[in-house]
This record gives sequence, C-alpha cells and structure tokens, in this order.
Amino acid sequence: MPMSQLPNCLLIVTAEVDAGVEAEWSRWYDEVHLPDALSCPGVLAGRRYCTVGEVSESDRGQGRCTRVKLWTTVYELDSPGAVETKEFHAMRGWGRFAPHVRSQTRVVSTLR
Repeated sequence: MPMSQLPNCLLIVTAEVDAGVEAEWSRWYDEVHLPDALSCPGVLAGRRYCTVGEVSESDRGQGRCTRVKLWTTVYELDSPGAVETKEFHAMRGWGRFAPHVRSQTRVVSTLR
C-alpha cells in the first residue's frame, strides 16, 4: 500500500479465547462482530489474524515465550474519535463470550 493510503489511526485488539468456545466465538466474530464494527462511522477497514507458533513477551527486561493462540484484529480508523461514536459503543465488547475472552485494546493514532 503506498504511504499516501495508510490510515492515520489504528485500533488493535488482541484476544485469547477459551478453547471450548473458540469455534463458536470465531463464527460470531466473522459473521456478526466484525461486520458490525465495519459499519460504524470512521471505521475504514478491519482484518483479523491468528498467531502461529510462540508469542514472545517482555516486561522490564524479563522475557518469556508462550504457546498461546492469540487472535489480533487491526482496524483502520479515520481518527481516534471513531471509537467514541454511539454506533461503536453499541457494538463493542464480547457479548455472551465475555467470560471466555482475555483481551487488550490499543488505539494508535499517529502515523510516523
């Protein structure tokens, strides 16, 4: 993608899902959650990825590798305000899967 087409803002969501509900969660994510997110004002695109192999973590110089399945969705936003719309607030969250999901959400808003 040429630099002139890169988004100014990204929303990055990582999720670790309990294996017992992962297939059902994945269907819900693809068929309901992601389409709902993409219909929100200011959400330009979204792509979902799954880890392959080990996940490397570090904390203040201490590192570790784990074999955990992480799902990562990268959303392209027109601005950080896209996550503040009433439509976005209505669709956010994990619904009935909340007790089975450990997640992190980060908004990255400066293209350098």
